[in-house]
Amino acid sequence: MRRIAITVAASTMTLSLAGCGMLNATGSGASASPSKGNDLTVGLLLPETTNTRYDKFDYPIIKSQVAELTNKQGKVEYANAGADASRQSQQLQTMIDDKVDVILLDAVDAHAIAPEVKKAKDAGIPVIAYDRLAEGPIDAYVSFDNELVGEVQGRSLLEALGSHADTSDKIVMVNGSPTDPNAKQFKQGALSELTGKVTIAASYDTTDWKPENAEANMTKAIGEIGKNNIAGVYSANDDMAGGVIKALEAAGVTQLPPITGQDASLEGVQRVVAGEQYMSVYKSYPDEAQAAAQMAVARVQGKDIQFDALTQDKVDSPTAKSIPAKLIQPIALTKSNIKSTVVADGIYTVDDICTVKFKAACTAIGLK
Repeated sequence: MRRIAITVAASTMTLSLAGCGMLNATGSGASASPSKGNDLTVGLLLPETTNTRYDKFDYPIIKSQVAELTNKQGKVEYANAGADASRQSQQLQTMIDDKVDVILLDAVDAHAIAPEVKKAKDAGIPVIAYDRLAEGPIDAYVSFDNELVGEVQGRSLLEALGSHADTSDKIVMVNGSPTDPNAKQFKQGALSELTGKVTIAASYDTTDWKPENAEANMTKAIGEIGKNNIAGVYSANDDMAGGVIKALEAAGVTQLPPITGQDASLEGVQRVVAGEQYMSVYKSYPDEAQAAAQMAVARVQGKDIQFDALTQDKVDSPTAKSIPAKLIQPIALTKSNIKSTVVADGIYTVDDICTVKFKAACTAIGLK
């Protein structure tokens, strides 16, 4: 029911916005008295650089969308924390000092950033949580249905194991960072699918989502369980899946078990093509980034009708209830739908994916 409700809300929102001409609204406001004109500044705080999506997709798309929504008068002030929570706190304070009009915040540590979120609120600067739900007085949230992401990963892992999967199959869970609330939701969603159907032989929360930490955790699991006794690996994202594969190969595993991922990174997609990684989760960064820019501009300009239309979902954080939100649906990416997802959306070209190393594998699955 949760997924159905979210899907209906998203569809209704798209229709209502399209009907009102709001999806690409620029000069004309949806409310009678906008509080800010087009000469606005959006502060964008992104969490890290290990995952290339932030610099390659999120920032450029948000920058372009803000320009489009403001007749090229609006600008984006961007900072990346490099996975350092203290640095991000300083960056947020700098944006408060610079008196930006609104802040899009993708938190390194959702709990630790709460005092700075309150400072921004006290300074009259709305904060919209982006991709990860930060604590504190957040005005809105835009992300993907994170629990559904985990469910998709869990179901895909069971599909890879086949119809004979049972509790004798030992699974290793390589979860995301304990400071990222999304990671908890991914894990919760995956467990809702896996519990009672397989045995979770080992489970690790991976500090800072770092591949080297995932590799170390997987090495530990191999030592405790045995390299030939691992039926599958739940990896919360693609970068960590790469670390998992390094650990398995270093242990002498030649027939890799099914391994999940997330983010549809180029390396992850290529591993799916090659059969090294069973699946990834494709999340449409353009949809997420464009929605974030639309929400930020509407919030600052006092376009309340447009803002409400963009935030028809509700989420709770540990510090706030019923936060207005937009939740975007994820897609399981496997060999069968690479062309209809990341290629069709312009994330990668076939040439990007099918380099010399992967040319034969691409041909084998009809990716050309």
